[in-house]
Amino acid sequence: MRAQRIRKAVFPVAGLGTRFLPATKTVPKEMLPIVDKPLIQYAVDEAIEAGCDTLVFITNRYKHAVADYFDKAYELEQKLEKAGKAQQLELIRNVLPPGITAIFVTQPEALGLGHAVLCAKEVVGDEPFAILLPDDLIWSRGDGALKQMADHAEASGHGVIAVQDVPLEQTRSYGIVDAPGFEGQVGRIKAIVEKPAPDQAPSNLAVVGRYILPPTIFGLLEKTPRGAGGEIQLTDAIAMLLGVSPVDAFRFHGTRFDCGTHLGLIEATVRYALDHELLSGPAREMMQSALDELGVVET
Repeated sequence: MRAQRIRKAVFPVAGLGTRFLPATKTVPKEMLPIVDKPLIQYAVDEAIEAGCDTLVFITNRYKHAVADYFDKAYELEQKLEKAGKAQQLELIRNVLPPGITAIFVTQPEALGLGHAVLCAKEVVGDEPFAILLPDDLIWSRGDGALKQMADHAEASGHGVIAVQDVPLEQTRSYGIVDAPGFEGQVGRIKAIVEKPAPDQAPSNLAVVGRYILPPTIFGLLEKTPRGAGGEIQLTDAIAMLLGVSPVDAFRFHGTRFDCGTHLGLIEATVRYALDHELLSGPAREMMQSALDELGVVET
């Protein structure tokens, strides 16, 4: 018997994005552009492709740009329509396709990722759901990472956490899963450890910002004590979940860019520009020209 297909996706977007100051003083990091779309749009498109029709954004009382972006812009639409700019009009009307609902929930205090997810409890209800961290942008020529995970979750009835292989010396920067017998794409998670030292890491399978979890995670989050920095950690609740419900590590097909860092944002912009239907040729020529010029300077 197949499990219930996920319909709801949670996007924790309440962070302040201090790494990108001063740009993020007025523009949320989720609204930073990769070529012609903001980061949040890529995550939303991935969730919709996976079958989600209810999008839950966990934000704070100061960040209105994400909600404004997904709201209708009546004045702009009227101007574009009068100017006969049908293509641009279609672009802004389709940031959310018909039949997709966006719900915004305010996180009253910055108490960590686990608390942000807990804020979605009343909207999600008693069904499995996805969590997408927009900072992790995943590029794929085939099915998106979340659709790959959702297909596995539906077939297996298990929770699913996206993982990728990282060099052992980088385990201090990630949640690391212990999945004995992991082979190919999937393996059952036995334990999850937050940022272990390389000599204490159970593997080099690092958690990436895509999760499909059962609704029982909410009760566990309510019981999770505050950890470092007074925050409620999602990893701690998942560690408890492993004792009562199966959760699989899933190695997705695709390339993940950590757009919470300057270099990751640059890497993603380059990759998406080179893959863009209209920009790939000119972008390639511009990049080669810039490299040639730098080569002359260095000589």
